Amino acid sequence: MRQIISVAFAATLFAASGPARADGMPPDIAEKIAAAGRVVDGRGMNALYAPLHDKEPYAGAKVTRDVKYGPAERNALDVFTADGASGARPVLVFVHAGGFERGAKYTPGSPFMDNVALWAVRNGLVGVNINYRLVPEAKWPSGAQDIAAALTWVRANIAAHGGDPARVYLMGWSSGGSNVATYVAFPQFHAAPGGGLAGAILMSPEPIDPAVADMARDSYRKYFGDDTSKYAEHSPMPGLVSTSIPLMVAQAGFDPPAIEQQSTNLIAALCKSPKGCARNLFLKTHNHMSEGNAIGTKDTELTDQLLSFMNV
Repeated sequence: MRQIISVAFAATLFAASGPARADGMPPDIAEKIAAAGRVVDGRGMNALYAPLHDKEPYAGAKVTRDVKYGPAERNALDVFTADGASGARPVLVFVHAGGFERGAKYTPGSPFMDNVALWAVRNGLVGVNINYRLVPEAKWPSGAQDIAAALTWVRANIAAHGGDPARVYLMGWSSGGSNVATYVAFPQFHAAPGGGLAGAILMSPEPIDPAVADMARDSYRKYFGDDTSKYAEHSPMPGLVSTSIPLMVAQAGFDPPAIEQQSTNLIAALCKSPKGCARNLFLKTHNHMSEGNAIGTKDTELTDQLLSFMNV
């Protein structure tokens, strides 16, 4: 079994990246996040953050919905581009959260997950949000396979939307981060040599290592299977440590302990590797849901680092 690194050690690692800030987080939201504690409260955080985001139609952005990238019903993506943009822009491909059993790239009337792609457009990128297969249809490694199919579409078609296929960044949140980690770690799933990526971003990925993660959640077992002897070979940890793809890991200070431990183990393993630590960010005042919901607001603690990582 892999060594589990202490959360106290994680704080030392994250401190090396500089002090945590809460740039632009409204004080009332910070207080409510702290009062809620280490919970995953999607409805509560959505209600807090929705008023801070634009509503459709989005000024200055063109949105192309439900472009098919594969044969499954959920093999669809949305492309966000800036009105009147010229030249080839970097591309951010975003993989939503949802525990492998729910979630979507777009929900009518909600600003989430549009907020991520819209933020990308307003900061000089092309944004792509993807859906992917969910349990019970989805089984490991369908998430990575769907990402590969979506990236194949992006490489072939994104230039027509003003994107640069040579500068594609892949970002996943929670279970979406787990799928991104699997795609990055296993070259057999890559859409192109080297993954076809300029970099990958993992936002509180869960589970990042099924061999040592808390697998009590039913949807996790449905996705990874009941045969726990297979979990080690399904773990992306060895591939993440050895990959040449630049990585960034973001973690929320109020992540549930089991999720925090997963990010902690990953950061520690990367720091012990010959290539050294990946870029990492400890979002002290955020929880598991607020870290993504804040993208596109005046709270730029995460997004400033994203732009720096992507050289935008």
